[in-house]
Amino acid sequence: MIWKPNVTVAAVISKDDRYLLVEEQTISGLLFNQPAGHLEPNESILQGVIRETLEETGYTFTPQWLLGIYRWHSPVNDTTYLRFTFLGTAICHDHNRKLDKGIVRAAWFRTNEIYKLAHRHRSPMVIKCIEDHLAGKRYPLELLTYYD
Repeated sequence: MIWKPNVTVAAVISKDDRYLLVEEQTISGLLFNQPAGHLEPNESILQGVIRETLEETGYTFTPQWLLGIYRWHSPVNDTTYLRFTFLGTAICHDHNRKLDKGIVRAAWFRTNEIYKLAHRHRSPMVIKCIEDHLAGKRYPLELLTYYD
């Protein structure tokens, strides 16, 4: 048997000392996460994070840095995730865009509010990515290579 992790992408977007999070319906109830989702077939990692951010928030995302690559095993569904997380900016918002199924809302939160919501985070990667951003971690996008 060949084991394969689920490859996901996520966006960490900050503006005016706030972070953009999504509140989504999950098998564990309403939880918070960065805009994130699974990489689709024939999609580059950057295309995936741009698409997922738009679908979940209505914002057009411009990735500027790779924040990090995170591995996490969920005990809830016995799944291992390999998450590529990017820093960038939200350059425009489509207020009329219908958000992905399961997404209740996208909203901006201060860091202290995010810590208070820790019991409702989708994974420990939510706060870890914010802490990594606050610590100044960032890597050039040129680390990624995509062959067509």
